[in-house]
Amino acid sequence: MGISREQAAENREAIIEAAERLFREHGVDAVGLTALMKAAGFTQGGFYNHFKSKDALVAAVMARAVQASKGALAGGDVAREAAMSPEARAEQYLSVTHRDDVACGCPMAGFAGDAPRLGEEAQACYAKGLADAIAAMTAAGVGQGLSPAQATQAAMARFAQMVGTLVLSRAVVNVDPALSEALLAAGRQALNGQRADA
Repeated sequence: MGISREQAAENREAIIEAAERLFREHGVDAVGLTALMKAAGFTQGGFYNHFKSKDALVAAVMARAVQASKGALAGGDVAREAAMSPEARAEQYLSVTHRDDVACGCPMAGFAGDAPRLGEEAQACYAKGLADAIAAMTAAGVGQGLSPAQATQAAMARFAQMVGTLVLSRAVVNVDPALSEALLAAGRQALNGQRADA
C-alpha cells in the first residue's frame, strides 16, 4: 500500500531538513546518502522516491535555507529586518548567538565553503540569496539618503565583511573561543565605525 501525497511531502521535507542540518555541520561532500537518510528516519533506498540525485537535494536544501533566512535576524519578521539600521544588523549578525547557530544561521556564511563545489542549480540558489541580501541592504541605504550606486557598493562591502568575519569566527571557536569572540567584536566595531563613511 502506497503513502498519501501529504505523507510523501512530509517525508520529503524531513529529508531536506535533515540534509540542511548535516550539510551545515559537516559540509555537503562529507554527508553520504546512508547517513543522511538515517538522520531523516528512513532507509537509503527511499531517497530516489523524492530526489533524482544528491545534486537535486542540495538545490532543494539551498532554496529552503535561503528562503528561511529572510527576516531571520529579526525573529522571522522580514519587514522589521528590512528596517534595521546597518549598526543593528551588524550587531545581530556578528553576535555570539548567530555564530553558534550554524544549523539555522545565515546560509551565505553557512555554505560559503561549499558553494563553489555545488551543482549549477544550488549555486544559482546561493547566488540569488546573496543578491537578495545585498538588495535588502541596498534598499536600506537608499532609504537613509545614499544614491543607489553608493548604497549598492556599501551593501556589498558590509555584507562581505559580515560574512567573512562570521566564517572566521566559526572556524576557530572550538580551539580558541577568545579569538573567535575578538573577531566578532572587531568586526562589529569596524563595520559600525565605517557607517559614517558609507
